[in-house]
Order: sequence, then C-alpha cells, then structure tokens
Amino acid sequence: MNDTPPRTMSAGECWQALREHEFGRLAYRLLGDVHITPINYAVDGDALLFRTAQGNKLLSAVMHEPVALEIDELGSEDAWSVVVRGRAEVLGETDAQRAEQVPLRPWVAGDKDSVVRIVAVEVTGRRFRLSKPWEHIVPTS
Repeated sequence: MNDTPPRTMSAGECWQALREHEFGRLAYRLLGDVHITPINYAVDGDALLFRTAQGNKLLSAVMHEPVALEIDELGSEDAWSVVVRGRAEVLGETDAQRAEQVPLRPWVAGDKDSVVRIVAVEVTGRRFRLSKPWEHIVPTS
C-alpha cells in the first residue's frame, strides 16, 4: 500500500508543465450551465492563449466569465494535475497577432479566427504516487 501523500507543485513546476504540454480541458460557465471541452493552448507569459470559432467558448469569453483549464499526466506509478483558474477575454486584432509568436496552431480544421487569452488568477498543481493494488493481485488457482 502506498502511504505517500500528494505533493503540492510549486508555481514554477506548474508553469513548466503548462509550457511542456499543449492540450487541456477548458471548463467555463455560460448562462448558468457549466461546460467542459478539450482545447489546445499555448503559454504566453503568465497567460494562456487558445483559438476558437463562433460558439459557446467565444460567447463565454466575451462575457468575461470565470474559466478553469486542467492538464494532467498519468504514468504507471505517478500522476500529476495542474489547474489554472482565471478569466477569459477575447483579444483584439492587434493583440491577437501575439498568437503568431507562440506555438498556437489549431489541431482541427475550421475557421478559428478568434484568439482568447486566459489571464491566470490562480495556478495550482499536485503530484501523486499511485497505489493500484488490484494490479498486483495474483489469481489463485
């Protein structure tokens, strides 16, 4: 049995993980409902950028609703998770050109003309040592 408690990641570790990855799950609220959707993103200083088309994500950003982005990694013995909480804002044309300076390219076809910035208010992360005892059970005959 693994008795190692989860370890809190430093802000630096969290931002390093965010820079090393580009896929996460965006949670946002719109008209009283909570939505979650996968997105690809890029780190720009102390903010995250993503591209989107017309739709719920863009409307939520226009309304400056709070958002959260979660990334994680699961190994055979360890796992970690980072959560960014903040506000989303649609960038104007001049600021949207910043997206060309970071590795932010749509993963799926379609017009993703709007660039949204998530200004981080809180960044947290935890590392876990996994205990999966069922993987070590040896069947008896």
